[in-house]
Amino acid sequence: MKIFLITTAGGSGTRMGAGKPKQFLELGGKSVLQLTLERLKEGIPDAELITVLPQDQISVWKQMCYDSRFSCRQTLVAGGITRFHSVKNALAKVPDGAIVAVHDGVRPLISPAFVRRLLDEALEFGSAVPLMPCVETMKLMDPKTLTPCGGYADRSRLFGIQTPQFFRSEMLKAAYRQPFDTAFTDDSSVAEAAGASLHYCPGERFNIKLTTPDDMLLAEALLKLGQKV
Repeated sequence: MKIFLITTAGGSGTRMGAGKPKQFLELGGKSVLQLTLERLKEGIPDAELITVLPQDQISVWKQMCYDSRFSCRQTLVAGGITRFHSVKNALAKVPDGAIVAVHDGVRPLISPAFVRRLLDEALEFGSAVPLMPCVETMKLMDPKTLTPCGGYADRSRLFGIQTPQFFRSEMLKAAYRQPFDTAFTDDSSVAEAAGASLHYCPGERFNIKLTTPDDMLLAEALLKLGQKV
C-alpha cells in the first residue's frame, strides 16, 4: 500500500512578525519546512511527499532547496484560498487504495517514531488522529473584549488535535468532495462532517505548531538540547 504525506505550508507569518512566511524561517540552521519534511521522511522513508505552497512561493521554495542542497523528492502543489482548498488540490495527486496523511509544515519538532506509530495505527484502524489533553483551566471569554461571556469549560473533556492525521485515501478524498464550511479547521473536522468514524490516539507533547515568536524560541531551545521528541 502506497503512503502519501501531504504537508501544508501556506502560512503568511503575520502573527510571527518576521517579514517572511514562517515555514521559511530558519530553525537550527535549516528552514522550518525542511526540518518538517526531513522528520516525516525519516519516519516513513518510502512515503511519497506532496508539499502545498502558495503559487507565488513555489519558485522561492525550489531555490531554497537548491541553495541548501536539500534533495528530498517531493511533488509541489499550488494551494487554494483556504487550507481546505489547499488540501483538496493535493488530494488530486493521491490515488485510491493508499494511506494519506496531512501535516502542518510548521510542526518541525515531530519525531520520526511518532510518525511511524501513527501510520501503524492507521493501517490497523483506517485512520489515526493524534490529540493532547487540555491542562489549562478553560474560561469562556469574548475574544474581542476579553470579558467573561460564560462559565468554565470542563477541561477533562477538552483535547487539542494535532497533525499529521492519517486516513485511508478513499475516506479523505470523499470527505473533501463536500462543500467548504468555515467550521473546517483541520482534516478530522472535514472527515467527521462527511460521516466518517475516526480513530483518535495520544499525540506528542512537543509536536507544537509554530505560530508566534515565542514558539520559535521554544523550538530553538528544544533543538539545542537535542530534544528529538
